[in-house]
Amino acid sequence: MRRVFTLFLVSLLAITLGLPAQAAGSGRTSPTAVKAGTVSDAQIDATIRAKLAKSKIGKDGFRFHVQRGVVTWEGTTSVIQHKGSATRMAHAAGAVQVVNNIQVSASAKAKAAGNLKKAVVEQ
Repeated sequence: MRRVFTLFLVSLLAITLGLPAQAAGSGRTSPTAVKAGTVSDAQIDATIRAKLAKSKIGKDGFRFHVQRGVVTWEGTTSVIQHKGSATRMAHAAGAVQVVNNIQVSASAKAKAAGNLKKAVVEQ
């Protein structure tokens, strides 16, 4: 259980630092992901808007735009997991690529680093 928790925290830290998902040890894709290039920009946009309306991350006020299947996210958050959720949401909507420019607050980064340090010490 501790190893899973540590991997989770390392993944979150990698996302925060802007490393690719593979660098965090996650090479998996969403089972609901649509094949790249088969969904129009308008469909991707509509799907993301619908998901944001139902999601906790919708309250963060993230902005996004879709161009040629590439979703670009902008905004800030104090919940580190919301950045990764935005990326997964765009991929699940059919995005070919995601550019995640969401900024994570310093307090959220410090909390994640503290949790990671604590998890490593406990092992």
